[in-house]
Amino acid sequence: MKHNADRPFDLIVFGATSFVGQILCRHLVERHGTTGTLKWAIAGRDAAKLDQVAQDTGAEVPRIVADASDRKALMELAESTRVVVSTVGPYALYGSELIAAVAAAGTDYCDLTGEPQWMRAMIDSHEAAARDSGARIVHACGFDSIPSDLGVWFTQQRSMELFDAPCDHVAMRVYSMKGGASGGTIASMMNLMEEAASDPDLRRMLADPYALAPQDMRSGVPQPELTGPAHDAASGQWIAPFVMAGVNTRVVQRTHALLGRPWGPEFRYEEAMVMGAGVAGGIKAAGLSAGILGGMGLAAVSPTRKLLNRFVLPQPGEGPSPKAQLEGFFELRFFGLTQNGRAVRTQVTGERDPGYGCTARMLGEAAVTLLDLDHEDVGGGFWTPATALGDRLIERLEAHAGLRFNLLL
Repeated sequence: MKHNADRPFDLIVFGATSFVGQILCRHLVERHGTTGTLKWAIAGRDAAKLDQVAQDTGAEVPRIVADASDRKALMELAESTRVVVSTVGPYALYGSELIAAVAAAGTDYCDLTGEPQWMRAMIDSHEAAARDSGARIVHACGFDSIPSDLGVWFTQQRSMELFDAPCDHVAMRVYSMKGGASGGTIASMMNLMEEAASDPDLRRMLADPYALAPQDMRSGVPQPELTGPAHDAASGQWIAPFVMAGVNTRVVQRTHALLGRPWGPEFRYEEAMVMGAGVAGGIKAAGLSAGILGGMGLAAVSPTRKLLNRFVLPQPGEGPSPKAQLEGFFELRFFGLTQNGRAVRTQVTGERDPGYGCTARMLGEAAVTLLDLDHEDVGGGFWTPATALGDRLIERLEAHAGLRFNLLL
């Protein structure tokens, strides 16, 4: 059953003028063209910039002018399409009105937010409306958190095939990663630090591993949390904290809860970066851990946060060069253990800069997968990449986005 099949557009890219929005437009042009079966449009607040993006990316498709704070314009936009894909961050500042609009209009939606405080607020505010209207809303469809969420999904499926039992412990390890940060991502992180600095309730929520689970499932066994260098039993090497773990682990726990917790009440999930073996690995792990803690400490203090924003960090609209995007890559490995000690190892790899070149392609494939998703299979509500899109998205990511999901023997 195709929901809202009579609407003029299949897909609208909201925020097409953003750094990732432009890469996404190029991907959609390469994959679907501008006059093919996919009826799509680009949207943003500045008509002249939209025209420039169309010229620069080849996205010569209809343009829609709508501001992120204009409720009426966003409602009209949501009612004109089957799917909205949004790159307008920080989402906590610019994303809330659009979520209200798609939830009311029964329009499917995906984005690349990595802001757990905003995801939690949107779930709590609009879950009932999305269920009633049939809108399927899927946050975190970029490097936050598709590789982690679908990596765990893939690992659990292989465990069931091999051992007829799920893993009750999965450890994800970042083995390699090359890529830069965009101004939009930095702005989102800085906004989160600013919110958390003055709000102890928010700090408690961010520390809760079950913060994104449905309201009646926000508790469970204590979860592992790496705060400094450690020697790792899973990889046999030294590890350091992974800066995205605070988002990815919460998304994975939401997936587990939405599935009905089939991996067991003791399921634990953790993430870290592999830094190498021996003394050298230990030194690297200690150095990275200190750098992360020091950077977070500086960002948590208002005067230094403002100085970093003004003089050091990239600004929104800035990001890695096309050459740097093409040269980027990532490799994640998942170490799963069943309750009786059987081990399964899997790998997720990606071509191009993980946060931008790869993220835009992941986001685009998630949006197109939503178009083909039957409402009898997945109804309205807030989903995760794994629970809404699962194997369908893995197939598209391998075919069109340069990702690979492998079982390691």
